[in-house]
Amino acid sequence: MMNYRRFGRTGWMVSEIGYGMWAMGGGWSGSDDEESLHSLERAAELGCNFFDTAWGYGEGHGEGLLGQFVRANPDKKLYTATKIPPKNFEWPSQREFTLDDCFPPDHIEEYVHTSLENAGLASFDLMQFHTWEDSWVEDDRWARKMDDLRRQGLINGVGISLNRWEPWNGVQAVRSGLVDAVQVIYNIFDQNPEDELFPACAEMDVAVIARVPFDEGTLTGKLTKDSKWPEGDWRNSYFVPENLISSVEHADALKPLVPEDMTMAEMALRFILNNSTVSTIIPGMRKLHHVEANLAASDKGPLPADLHSKLRPHRWDRQPTEWSQ
Repeated sequence: MMNYRRFGRTGWMVSEIGYGMWAMGGGWSGSDDEESLHSLERAAELGCNFFDTAWGYGEGHGEGLLGQFVRANPDKKLYTATKIPPKNFEWPSQREFTLDDCFPPDHIEEYVHTSLENAGLASFDLMQFHTWEDSWVEDDRWARKMDDLRRQGLINGVGISLNRWEPWNGVQAVRSGLVDAVQVIYNIFDQNPEDELFPACAEMDVAVIARVPFDEGTLTGKLTKDSKWPEGDWRNSYFVPENLISSVEHADALKPLVPEDMTMAEMALRFILNNSTVSTIIPGMRKLHHVEANLAASDKGPLPADLHSKLRPHRWDRQPTEWSQ
């Protein structure tokens, strides 16, 4: 049975395990559209109602899949979330980037319409900025444009997606009252959103979307120091040797803590469920068995307090580098 949580001040009741659609949009090798659509359908059957994509996932391909799936299920309330790419198409954002570099109002307008056309939908529930700099809060042209699009009925909520390992870089936006949701990396290793970001979200009633629950695969326990991926797969650029080796070592240190009746992936998801500030978790899923295993974590609930407390010292504070896009 799926459990639901309130999505901040929007009041939406969303499945606490949502659906991350990056892998099926084109960032990871082995994606198959028919398999992706079957997986989305199965997720909806099991109670998942929050689906997150972006224009950047295959230049609208992921949005097309989401729209096709939503249109095929008119009787279900399925919450749709996508992201506007930065105008300079550079991920992650850098401190020196201005709003005009990334999200000038005309660019916002253009890509909201483009995403709606890609999906064949009249509106999106949540429109997010795919990169973010907190300095942009001071230039409210983006907020005025989003208000205008909301008044037109094209979007319902506004969100930001934060750079890897920079949860501090959204606190000002949350406190400004201008955003409804924040998407941030949060998992057993990346606990640092708890320091400043989550308290601000709780205070301002801003929804939290926890992404990368498995640390790009490390927290499934299945990677080795020799893991390789097909040419063109994003993971090749992320798991450079210095990252792969240390990531596997950190995951190996967790293995003795995994209960006999639990996978490491289940443990990773249920660790996040212990935090009530999180509205939904969006693991990337392409295959039916991933969908069924991940969504089952909701029924099993948060981890027992003793196991959760044993995992907390495995926090791993990392700094962004050239490979951590």
